[in-house]
Amino acid sequence: MLDDDMDYPVRATDLKQFVYCPRVYFYQVCLPKVRPVTFKMEEGARAGKSEVGKEERRSLRAYGIAAGEREFDVPLRSRRLGVRGELDMVITVAGTGEVIPVDYKLSKIAGIHFQMQVAVYGMMLEEMRGVRVTRGFLYEIPLKRAEEVQMDMALRIKAEKAVKEMRAIFDAERMPPPVRNVAKCVACEFRRFCNDVV
Repeated sequence: MLDDDMDYPVRATDLKQFVYCPRVYFYQVCLPKVRPVTFKMEEGARAGKSEVGKEERRSLRAYGIAAGEREFDVPLRSRRLGVRGELDMVITVAGTGEVIPVDYKLSKIAGIHFQMQVAVYGMMLEEMRGVRVTRGFLYEIPLKRAEEVQMDMALRIKAEKAVKEMRAIFDAERMPPPVRNVAKCVACEFRRFCNDVV
């Protein structure tokens, strides 16, 4: 049985918003009732769920793997990082026992924010299963393509630093400064809350 979510205040899925704009994360965790649900958010969740059925029928060829066992919607926790999440898929490679996290994305670009999210899932798997995770995949749904993410030290450090900053925002309930690139603010669902930009 998993511990209470309050022991793990950061959700892995929020990492992508934090990297894009730390204030989006602040609004999500400190003012959760004000967040509007957008079409893009609903569509991403719907696409991920429908991908599971397709994935069960596919071979592992897209990942360069001949055979392995797949687990779907895997709940994960890391006491060390204070992170929780539900991973779309875990592949355990036949023969080697290698454990690989896979995250579905309704995107055509495997940006650094998505790579960091895969790294966090990989670190949670390491802690929970006592294995070493060296790589993961972002499955880009529109392209039907799996993009490999190497879990190198630089990516791990970057992901851990972001999680630490997220925990600080959660603990202090203090709004972070605005992003430098205010062009990001134009289409943001929280634009009306930030009176010091655009």
